[in-house]
Amino acid sequence: MTKQAPGVRIGGLTVVYKTPAGELPAVRDVSLTLEPGTITGIVGESGSGKSTLALSLLNAVQPPGRIAAGSVEIDGLGDVAGLKGEQLRKARGKHIGYVFQAAQNSLNPLKTVGKQLLDLGRSHGVDDLRGLVREARELLGRMGLDGARVLDSHQHELSGGMRQRVGIMLALVLNAHLVVLDEPTTALDMITQANILKIVREVHQERGLTTLVITHDIGVVAEVADRLAVMYGGRLVEQGPTRQVLGAPQHPYTRGLIKAIPRLVGDIDEAQALPGRPPTLATVPVDGCVFRERCPLRMDVCDTVDPEAHADGSRIVACHAVTVKEHA
Repeated sequence: MTKQAPGVRIGGLTVVYKTPAGELPAVRDVSLTLEPGTITGIVGESGSGKSTLALSLLNAVQPPGRIAAGSVEIDGLGDVAGLKGEQLRKARGKHIGYVFQAAQNSLNPLKTVGKQLLDLGRSHGVDDLRGLVREARELLGRMGLDGARVLDSHQHELSGGMRQRVGIMLALVLNAHLVVLDEPTTALDMITQANILKIVREVHQERGLTTLVITHDIGVVAEVADRLAVMYGGRLVEQGPTRQVLGAPQHPYTRGLIKAIPRLVGDIDEAQALPGRPPTLATVPVDGCVFRERCPLRMDVCDTVDPEAHADGSRIVACHAVTVKEHA
C-alpha cells in the first residue's frame, strides 16, 4: 500500500536557548501548516530561526536549546515534540527525511557512502539490504550520478553538488514522505543549483512528498515552492501562495527582501539593501514588533505591541501598518 503524503501542523511553537541572560527565544509562537503533497518554502536572513524551526520537525533541537511550547503534529506520527527515545529514532529517516545545511557535515569522512547507507538500513531494521542498495543506486542514477561509484566513495572524493545529491538520496531511500531540505543550494554554482532544484521538483512529484525547503534565497523558493512563509527574528511575518507573496508582498520585510535582489537586466543600482542588521538572539526585542528597527512603516504601537498574524483569504500577515491600511 502506498503511503500518503503527510500533513504537518505547527501550532504556537516556541524554541528557547539557555544563555547567561536567561532563556531567549530563537523561534517564538510560530504556527504553520504544510498541506499534504505540497512544497512550502521558508525564507529569511541568517539568524531568523529557519533552521531551528526545521529541526523542531525532527525534535532535534540540541541543548542548550529546547522546545518550550507548542506542538508539531505530523499525520501518522502525532505530536513529534512529545516523542522520545526509540519512537523518535524510528521517526527520523523512516518518516521524516532531512537534508542538512552542509551536506558534508552529515557524512562520515571515515566511511564510504555505501557503508553509511548500510548503517542507516541496519539502524532502521531493513531486512533487504541489497534492495536498499539497489534503491540508492537508482536514486543516484536519476540524479545524474554513477550510483556504484558514489556508493564506493568517501565524502572528500565528491564535489559539493554530488554530496548534496547524496544527502537527498539518504533522506529518501527509506521511503520517507515528509522531506526537509535545509539550504539545499548554498555554496553551489548556478548550474548545480538549477540541477538540484530540478531534482527536488521531480522527486517531490514522483514520490508524492510533503516538502519543506529552508533558504535565504528567494529565487530558490520562487523556483520550487507552492507556498511561502517569510521569517524574521524568530517570527513568521508573512505567509501565502508563493506567486501572491512575491507578486504583491504586504509585509515591509518581504518587500525589502525582494527589493534587495539584483536584476539581470536594467539598472544594477535598483537593488536596494535592507538598512540595518537582523537581530541576534540577545537583541530580539521582548515587546513590540521584531522588525521595527528596520521598518519604513514604523508606528508608535510597534514599540510596545507584538502584531498578531492577520488572515486575509490565503494570506497571513503580522504587521500593524498592514492591518491599519486594511481597516482604513
